Amino acid sequence: MSPTDNRFLALTRRPQPEIRWRVVWLAVAIIPFNNYWVYAMLRWAQGLPTTMSLFFNVIFIFAILLALNYAISLYSPRLALTQGELLTFYAMLSVATAIAGADFFAVIITHIAVGGWMATEENEWATLFHRYFPDWLALTDKNSLRTYFVGESTLYLDEHLRLWWRPVLSWSGFIVVLVCTAFCINVVMRKQWIEIERLSYPIIELPQQMTTKGFFRNRLMWAGAILAGGMDIVNALHFLYPSIPGLGGDFFDLQPYFTTKPWNAIGWTPVTLFPFAVGMAYFMPLDLSFTFWFFYIFWKLELIMGSILGFQQIPNFPFIFEQSFGVCVGVLILVFWSARRHIRNVLLGAWRGEKASESNEPISYRTAVLGVIIGFLLLIGFWVVAGMSLWVAVLVFIIHFTTVTVTARIRAELGPPLHDLRRMGPDVLIPQMFGMRRVGPRNLSLFALVFPFNRAYRGNAMPPQLEGLKLAERTGISTRRVGFAILIAVVISPLPLFWGGLQLGYESGAVAFWGGGVFRRTQSWLTNPTPVDVLGILAMLFGTLFTFALTALRHRFVWWPLYPVGYGITGTWAVNFFWSSVLVAWVIKLCILRFGGIRTFRRLAPFFLGMLFGEFLLGGVWALIGVIVQRPMYRFIW
Repeated sequence: MSPTDNRFLALTRRPQPEIRWRVVWLAVAIIPFNNYWVYAMLRWAQGLPTTMSLFFNVIFIFAILLALNYAISLYSPRLALTQGELLTFYAMLSVATAIAGADFFAVIITHIAVGGWMATEENEWATLFHRYFPDWLALTDKNSLRTYFVGESTLYLDEHLRLWWRPVLSWSGFIVVLVCTAFCINVVMRKQWIEIERLSYPIIELPQQMTTKGFFRNRLMWAGAILAGGMDIVNALHFLYPSIPGLGGDFFDLQPYFTTKPWNAIGWTPVTLFPFAVGMAYFMPLDLSFTFWFFYIFWKLELIMGSILGFQQIPNFPFIFEQSFGVCVGVLILVFWSARRHIRNVLLGAWRGEKASESNEPISYRTAVLGVIIGFLLLIGFWVVAGMSLWVAVLVFIIHFTTVTVTARIRAELGPPLHDLRRMGPDVLIPQMFGMRRVGPRNLSLFALVFPFNRAYRGNAMPPQLEGLKLAERTGISTRRVGFAILIAVVISPLPLFWGGLQLGYESGAVAFWGGGVFRRTQSWLTNPTPVDVLGILAMLFGTLFTFALTALRHRFVWWPLYPVGYGITGTWAVNFFWSSVLVAWVIKLCILRFGGIRTFRRLAPFFLGMLFGEFLLGGVWALIGVIVQRPMYRFIW
């Protein structure tokens, strides 16, 4: 290794208790462009990076930064960023990307306008629910929205700016309070999950290793990168020139092979192989990767058993989403119970006013606890002012923070390629639990605006916040400075996002992402309200009790391999894409550990990191090209 190489490695591993402000300002400068790119990818059907646990756009930009940092270190070592600073940049960009993603901001900006734009005399939306939407949350004048959806104009006209300024400011403030409240919950649970339980956090393995010595000089890493990237190059050529054969990429559906009862009840069951998913699953604990694919098959067996017993006639059977939410409730109860001593210490620290520096926390416990309380009250007050009933608003955020907290826990413990907990939001569960007449038409209508931050919990910002704090703990950098940097990323993200989204709409025509379906749902609710879903409530209770049973079995039998978190996340639609990749990774890892041991597992780890890196790098290139030429190009994932 050359002296120059040694100097660069020393820079990336040098103890750095304080993060220099230059990296924070660098991230602040990059975040608006990154967020514009994320939204533009959705606009031009170029991929949805936030549908995965690890965001490929962040890895792509991070790789460019590492290359530039290496070049700078050759000429001016003092100007080069340290490992801690690089990972702070990564954490800020990840949090900003989560806010910009397909299951958060992209749905919000759609729902502000699409309820007015798609209203017609036939669907009677204007009569049914427009009167329940305050003008500072949603726009209902179809004529004023025409230019936004048709395009060939610009945002910078007086009538356009006057139309949007109140919803933009209202939603921006709401986003900041929502994500900052989640950050305060992370601070409360950080020590328990990071220092006491020492959860594995498999998702941050790649960004951390990218900043350590030898990563880009490891031949196994490059072998994995060439394998995955090479497959993407061939498939991209196949996309551009169909006469060139591709290397897979299509879904092999098992359903056509099961044509007789009860086996035909399994539904769509695709088998596919994503190199990046295999690479991610390699770093999942073996029991957890087994749990992931096992429970996917378990859900299919539930469908088959339902066919045998004649339960398929029951609407929504086997109540997958309701059971999954019950699992989330059960997991949260168990998490809080196991952390009861820590939570007691947090509350005592908040009461005594202990300083953050005394507990290695990004903010003091008093600030964190007050942040949770004040944030919760502000969020409830926001929707009460919008017209929502107080009891409904309280339940909305209890359910929301239950699900996002469990999502953060799942990622820390399991590290799955995705966690698509859709149809588990308060907008779905509250009407089921209380009946639509009890909830009332105003609340049912406002649920169309609650949906945007509860559509699915794949890209919410709470897990990347916690992972940023874990990176600080692993590398010995200032947790306080990293936490402050993350909060800066939260605060600066919404307004540039609205600017980019609105400008794209007025230039090229806005696309109503997932908009019409939710408002049609509201129309159906108001015209045909349904009573309490007793079976759905029983399914939630079963999911909670099943969680307790699985936990008891793990405590009673050391060999028991099934984790309750796997049951909760594997019943949703997007798991169809990844279960087979996780199964392949489980078989590979099992064989390596059985015949080669832990040393062989560690020796081969760079190969699987390379598969991740190679596919994300090539995927980022094609995603950038697609946005530049403003048309869909090859994408390695939907």
